[in-house]
Amino acid sequence: MDATARALMQERFGHDTILALATLDAGEPRVRSVDALYLDGSFYVVTHACSGKMRQIGLHPQVAVAGEWFTGQGIGENLGAFCDPRNAALAAALRSAFAAWLDNGHTDLNDPLTVILRIRMVNGLLFRHGQRYELDFQQEDAG
Repeated sequence: MDATARALMQERFGHDTILALATLDAGEPRVRSVDALYLDGSFYVVTHACSGKMRQIGLHPQVAVAGEWFTGQGIGENLGAFCDPRNAALAAALRSAFAAWLDNGHTDLNDPLTVILRIRMVNGLLFRHGQRYELDFQQEDAG
């Protein structure tokens, strides 16, 4: 991915942002809005391990996302408990990005079933001011 596209992804999604996340459930598509943070080629979501999306990703990790003039495909993976010490650095970044709502009582960050979902992007399409950017996130990993 070129430097311009990398900077645009960070500018547009490197903060608390709403994405549509699509999964498969028994061969049927399911979509929902999630709060996400983009960092280094992946989107991160705080969610419950027993949610429908996590159950669906456990069976079919291929997902699709859509946001502000962006669509993409990725692989969903459960990184484990938000409170796991191995996730401390990422949890701190998520706490900062999601500060407006994360500790409002809706989410118990000490519950081991509150997990971090990583959506490791594979490819995507981004538009800005009439310019089209075809993104290959795997090329980014290789380079």
